[in-house]
Amino acid sequence: MQISSRFSIAIHMFACMEYFKNDYKITSEFIASSVGVNPVIIRKITSQLRDAGLVNVARGTGGVSLAKESEDITLLDVFNAVDSVEDGKLFSFHETPNVNCPVGRNIHLIMDDKLERVQDAMEIELKAITIADVIRDTEKYAGNDK
Repeated sequence: MQISSRFSIAIHMFACMEYFKNDYKITSEFIASSVGVNPVIIRKITSQLRDAGLVNVARGTGGVSLAKESEDITLLDVFNAVDSVEDGKLFSFHETPNVNCPVGRNIHLIMDDKLERVQDAMEIELKAITIADVIRDTEKYAGNDK
């Protein structure tokens, strides 16, 4: 299983929004050219971020901007906004383990708490990193490449 690419695309979008905000109108076409995807994908993710209260979208070709201070948006906020995992669970089990097998019958007892701990740890780390951290690194690495 793999986390949806919507998460990394959304982070890329935030980096573009802030890095280029004083130089360009930040439209789905503009962001799509940086991300390397179709603008329709950017619009879908933008809608999810807007619905979560993370970005503002000006009508027409007005562009997109942060709805909150970058320090107030965590990677967990973004992760949750773009439905990175199904039903809020990072790990999923196969539907029908064999109940006649001692391992199959007990696999949930064996693994559920362990996988929940792994997800909890990941969420703690995502909550500790903000969009401001991403923007600082964008400025550091992208520098004056505009």
